[in-house]
Amino acid sequence: MQKIENNKKSRRDFLILASSAMGGVGIAGATWTLIDSMNPAADALAVASVDVNLAPVKEGQAITVMWQGKPIFIRRRTPDEIKAAVNVNMNELVDPQADKDRVQKPEWLVVIGVCTHLGCVPSGQKVSDNRGHFGGWFCPCHGSEYDTSGRIRKGPAPKNLEVPHYRFLSDHSIRIGEEAV
Repeated sequence: MQKIENNKKSRRDFLILASSAMGGVGIAGATWTLIDSMNPAADALAVASVDVNLAPVKEGQAITVMWQGKPIFIRRRTPDEIKAAVNVNMNELVDPQADKDRVQKPEWLVVIGVCTHLGCVPSGQKVSDNRGHFGGWFCPCHGSEYDTSGRIRKGPAPKNLEVPHYRFLSDHSIRIGEEAV
């Protein structure tokens, strides 16, 4: 009788151990899947940063590149545009920010080309575009006007055009989407 009880006890111990092991494997698998699902997808990593060759951009010209589905306005500013951006009375600005805090090199302005009011794309990339009274960008949807530093000067927009993370790789090349080093 004792042999049968010992046999049942060892069988029960084995079943508990095997069930616990299978439960542990299941929990580990579910945890791994959950953690792995939080990693960015390959297509998201592909657009995480973009390199832009600035060499063909002439003084006074602006280009638009796409980064993470958003237009990025890059303008090679003229000395007059730089002077206008630097000589602004900070008390006149809705969202006060000095030009030197918005650019890494004075001649290059890099901003996300999305109006901070309702997300429209302002005009002003071409010289023939309406750039508003401040020479920057004009949002035709509700009349927001930005200056040559991308700062809101007139209209309902509450904030300046956002400056994305970028860094210069050389004198005429930048990488957008990477923290400045």
